[in-house]
Amino acid sequence: MAKTDIWNRELSWLNFNSRVLEEAANPDNPLLERGKFISICSSNLDEFFMVRVGSLVRAAMAGDKKKDPSGLTPREQLDAIFPAVQEQVARQYELLNQEYLPALADAGIHFQRIDALDKEQREWLSHYFDEAVQPLLTPRAIDDKRPFPLLSARVIHLALLLPPNVRSSQPRMALLHVPTSLPRVTMLPMGRGKARGVLLEDVIAHYAHRMFGKTHPLAIMPFRITRNTDFIYNDSDADALITEMKKNLKKRKWGRVLRLEVPVGSDQRLLARIKKYLDVAEEGVFNLPGPLNLDYFMKQISSLPNFDSLRFPSFTPRIDERFRQEGSIFRVIRGGDILLNHPYDSFDPVVRFICEAADDPNVMAIKQTLYRVSGKSPIVAALIRAGQQGKQVTVLVEVRARFDEENNINWCLALEKAGCHVFYGVPKLKTHSKITLVVRKEPDGLRRYVHLATGNYNDVTAKLYTDMGLMTCDDIIGRDAGNFFNMVTGYGETVEMEKLVAAPTYLRKQIKTLIKREIDHAEAGLPASITAKINALVDPKIIKLLYKAADAGVEIDLIVRGICCLKTGGRDNLRVRSIVGRLLEHTRAFVFENGGEKEVYLSSADWMPRNLDKRVELMFSIEDPALQNRIIASLQDELNDNMKAWELKKSGKYKRVKREEPLLNSQEARILGPAEIAAPVE
Repeated sequence: MAKTDIWNRELSWLNFNSRVLEEAANPDNPLLERGKFISICSSNLDEFFMVRVGSLVRAAMAGDKKKDPSGLTPREQLDAIFPAVQEQVARQYELLNQEYLPALADAGIHFQRIDALDKEQREWLSHYFDEAVQPLLTPRAIDDKRPFPLLSARVIHLALLLPPNVRSSQPRMALLHVPTSLPRVTMLPMGRGKARGVLLEDVIAHYAHRMFGKTHPLAIMPFRITRNTDFIYNDSDADALITEMKKNLKKRKWGRVLRLEVPVGSDQRLLARIKKYLDVAEEGVFNLPGPLNLDYFMKQISSLPNFDSLRFPSFTPRIDERFRQEGSIFRVIRGGDILLNHPYDSFDPVVRFICEAADDPNVMAIKQTLYRVSGKSPIVAALIRAGQQGKQVTVLVEVRARFDEENNINWCLALEKAGCHVFYGVPKLKTHSKITLVVRKEPDGLRRYVHLATGNYNDVTAKLYTDMGLMTCDDIIGRDAGNFFNMVTGYGETVEMEKLVAAPTYLRKQIKTLIKREIDHAEAGLPASITAKINALVDPKIIKLLYKAADAGVEIDLIVRGICCLKTGGRDNLRVRSIVGRLLEHTRAFVFENGGEKEVYLSSADWMPRNLDKRVELMFSIEDPALQNRIIASLQDELNDNMKAWELKKSGKYKRVKREEPLLNSQEARILGPAEIAAPVE
C-alpha cells in the first residue's frame, strides 16, 4: 500500500480539534455553551503538546528518521504541526475577539479593562487586591545570584521588568505566579451589564507596584508554558510499576518546554530573557492576540448564575422501568439482558449493581477493571466496603491511564488497605477493557452477573460522554468473564473465549475476519455492509482491509469522532463522518451485514495499533434482537444527522453535512425521545 494512502495521525487530530472549535461559532449552540468549545479547544491543544508533540520532539532530538504510515519523519511531522497549530490558534482568537466577546457583551456579560473602570469599581478592586490577592503572591527576583526557578506548566506567570536601583545599573527582572486558588475572572459587584469581570492577571499587573516598595515596573508580560510529559518508563515489572509511575509523575514537573504563550506586543526585553531561560525553540513561541489559557469560559463563565437561557436545557437521564420495581438488581438482570445507552440512560443502575453486590450477603466475589474513575467514586467506595466485609474483591486498576495516574495510585492504596486484591495492570500492556463480574450464591448454585461497557466506570463523565453497556447473566459470558480475569491477574496471556474477544491476541484477528467475510459476501452478490462507530481510526492494516472491502463493493459507513487516517478517495461506498455536539461521542459499536443476518458488537477498543496490539481490550456481541435493533437505530440516527455531523471529503478536509429537511440532531433527538422500555421482569 502506498504511503500516501494514509493521512498523518497528528494532522488528522488537529483537523478534529478544528471541528470542536467551529462549534464555538455555531449559532445552534446557546451562547455560554459556545464558550465551552473555545475552552475545550485550548485544553485539547495542551494535551496534544504534552503527549504527541512531546513524543515527536524527543524522537527528532534523538535523530530518529523512522517514517510514520503517512511517510513523514518525526521532524517532518513537527514541521507540519507547528504551522497548523498557529493557524488553528489564529482562528480561535478570531472567533473570540470578533464574535464571542461581542456576543457576550450583548447578553450583558462584560470583560473590562481596569483603566475603563469607574471610581467605585477601582476602589472595590483595590481593596480586593489588598485583602484577597496580595497575601497569596510571592515576588521572585531573578539575577545572577538567584537562578531562574523551575516553573509550573499550564499556569500563568507574570514577568516584570523593574527599574535599576543603587545596586544595579540595568533593569531588573522578577516573576509573579498568578494564583490558581482564586477565580480566573474577578467579578465586580457593581457596574453596567448583568455581569462584569476583570482577568486576575490584569488585576495583579495593575497593582504589582505595591509588591515592590511602590516601584512601578517598566514592563509586565504574562506568559504560560507547556512541558513534555511523555516519558519512557519500564513497565515490564508489575511489582515496580507503582515506583516507576511515581517517578514519572515527578519528571513531568521538569519536562522540556515545548510551547511558550505570550500576548501579542509583549516587551521584547522580557520575551528574550524568558525564551533564553526556558530554552524554548522559536517555533514553539505563540504570540496570542488576547488572554492566555481560555479555559475560564468552561470553568467559570459557563456557570454564571442567572443566565440559564444561555445554556443547554438540563435533562434527566432515563431509568428503565425494570429498575424501578422492588427487589434486587440481580432479579432484574435475570429477566433478560439490559442495554444501557449513556447518558440518555442513567448510569445509576451501574453504580447500584456494584453497590448491591458489595452489600448483598449472597455475593461471594466481585471482580472489576478500572481505568478512569471520578475523584469521589461511589463505585470504588462500594468495592472498599465489600473488601472490608470480607468478600473476595479483585480490582485491576490501570495506573498508567494518562493524567489519572496519581488518582488511580491513591485508589489502589485505599483498596488494598480495605483487604481487596489489587492489581496495577498487566506488564507491558495497558488494561483498557471495561468489565465487572459478580459471583452470587443462589438456590440453584453460583451464578455469574456481568457488566460490559464501551466506557469507563466514571460516574461524572458518564453524564457527558456517550457510551453503551450490557448487563447480563448469560452463562457463557459469565464463564468468559471468569477466564478473562484469570488472564489479567495471572500471567497476562489472553485466552480464546466463546463470546468475548480480547486484545491483544484475538481482537485484531476477529475484526479482520468479520471484514473479510463482508468482502466474500459482496463478491458472491449477497448483502454486504459495515457500519462502525469509533473514536479513532489509525491502524494501517485495518484501513488497507477497508479499502479492499470498499473496492469489492461493501457499503461502508464509518462514524469516527476524532482521528481518521483513512482516505475515502473516489470510493462513493466508503463514507466517513464525525459528530461533534454537546456530548462527547465515545461509544464503539459495529454492525456487520453478514449476508442479511446482521451481527452487532460493542467494544472498549478503537481501531488503533495501541488498542489492538498493546492493550487488554474486549469486544462482545449483542445477541438479543431487540437490543440489536436499538443499537442499529442509534447508529442510523447518527448517519442521518444533518445538524452536528461533518463529512470527510476527498481532499482530507471535513465539511458540515448539508442541512435538508427533516433536520436531525441525533443527540438532542435521543435526549428528547421517549424511553426505550423493554418487557417487564417476570
